[in-house]
Amino acid sequence: MNAPGPAGPAGAAAAPPAAAATPAAAAPATLAPSRPITPPATSFPWLGLTAVLMGTFISTLNTRLSTLGLADIRGAVHAGFDEGAWISTAQTVAQMLITLVAIWLGAIYGTRKVLMEAAAAFAVISLLEPFSPNLQTLLVFQFVGGLASGFFIPLTLSFVLRNTPPKAWAYGVAVYALNLEVSLNVSASLEGWYTDHLSWRFIFWQNIPFALIMVACLYFGVKPEPVNPNRPRADIFGFLYGGCGFALIYAALDQGNRLDWLNSTLVLGLLAAGFMLLLLFFVHEWRCPFPAVDLRVVFEPPMPRMLLLVSFLRLTILSTALVIPQFLQTVRGFRALEVGDTLAWIAAPQLLICFLAGFTLRRADPRMVAVFGFMCICVACLMVAYGLTPLWGSDQFLPSAILQAVGQSFALSGTIFFAVLHLRPQVALSFGAAIQTARLFGGEIGSAFIQTFVRVRGQVASNHLGQHIQVGDGSVIQRMQAYGAATARAGDPLSATTRGAAVLNNVVHGSAITQGIIDAFVVIAAATALTVIFIVTRRAAPPGPASHVPIFARRPETPL
Repeated sequence: MNAPGPAGPAGAAAAPPAAAATPAAAAPATLAPSRPITPPATSFPWLGLTAVLMGTFISTLNTRLSTLGLADIRGAVHAGFDEGAWISTAQTVAQMLITLVAIWLGAIYGTRKVLMEAAAAFAVISLLEPFSPNLQTLLVFQFVGGLASGFFIPLTLSFVLRNTPPKAWAYGVAVYALNLEVSLNVSASLEGWYTDHLSWRFIFWQNIPFALIMVACLYFGVKPEPVNPNRPRADIFGFLYGGCGFALIYAALDQGNRLDWLNSTLVLGLLAAGFMLLLLFFVHEWRCPFPAVDLRVVFEPPMPRMLLLVSFLRLTILSTALVIPQFLQTVRGFRALEVGDTLAWIAAPQLLICFLAGFTLRRADPRMVAVFGFMCICVACLMVAYGLTPLWGSDQFLPSAILQAVGQSFALSGTIFFAVLHLRPQVALSFGAAIQTARLFGGEIGSAFIQTFVRVRGQVASNHLGQHIQVGDGSVIQRMQAYGAATARAGDPLSATTRGAAVLNNVVHGSAITQGIIDAFVVIAAATALTVIFIVTRRAAPPGPASHVPIFARRPETPL
């Protein structure tokens, strides 16, 4: 493929005009080991990185808050459990749908302009959404808000690569990774605090200041980009096939656990239609002279492995962001604000860890940085798996949670930066679309797997425990009497047996859930250990201006 032109893919058409005339830009837009083209620096790079942080932070935080506060939101619009389950799905499905359109618009108008308009639109939607009079209106707002926030992730990485000096890319990637830990783990505290002290409406209104900060950072910190004169043609069929295909599969994954997976005709229909549209999408993109996304960027080694690792990391992140709250709420009966006190200790050190990860990427091989992160995750999961009991509270989770926070930040930063070292800025938009897809699908597959796995293993454990609890058994009767006496009420001696049976049922249920969560942590630890082998077998990235400089070596004097 030649330099970006009217028939070039959107993912490759966003290169600066000056770079397009160089021989390197005329090379095929694959993951070639050639030296990346140095992009122009922004006026205030740190303001640009702040905007990147705001975009990724908003996208993840809003989705997570909508999920945690789902019960309050359902009650406000008088929605039942089943129909209210689509509230969070509507937003993320829209993000999947708009991904390809986002990179095409970014290729034409530049990331600065598109991100500013998307952030402003998202702020307006967040302002109006709490006034929804019914579920249907709320779903429309959620969908439209997802369309706006769907621009943030695909365009942020391309913004880092094209608007900051190569030596700052490591820190930009670390900032990008920062949002996952912070936004996922502060959301429980925010949701609990909003509902206890303010109103459920602030679940949406808290997006407004973040979006305005993002707009201000982009406006004052980044120079305007000229409209691309060689604007890529719109790949309408690619947008429809790819966007709808990914969106339908995501909806099936999000609703699968509630609808019992393949026993539901709705889930089967969504999966069948989604995979059919994706098949048409890939065939169309390979044959189309102006594809929506350059598939060679996605399938050229080592990109498939890197995207798989990003998806897997989203699964491991859920071991703290999903499984720990499930244990504390189901087994210990903690409220959202109390769960947030535990997860806040994971988010609190992330700012320091972020810059430490960026510094390490500048001084060490990103493969080793990722391996260190995955090893920390493995050890943290084993700490929980071999120590968890139904009596655990916030303090017991703290050591493993902090270790996992360090591991996830280093693992994600190292994995993405290793992939970035194989890229040129011209294909950054296609790379951003691939990362967005891997991020959302990895998170959803991880969420579906963890929820289903914990539920099934909990049922197996409950069955095994139940086999040892027989009606009329002397030890069972003695335990029920002890529970009844411990919960005795003055003037109500006749209900002691009923209370004892209820307490025993709760104990068995809590023990079964605990065993299911232990099994989940063991599986994640084993998969993480295998991932280390997966990474170390990769060859080093080609040298370039963003490559690491050994800590004891003299820094080469290269222009930024």
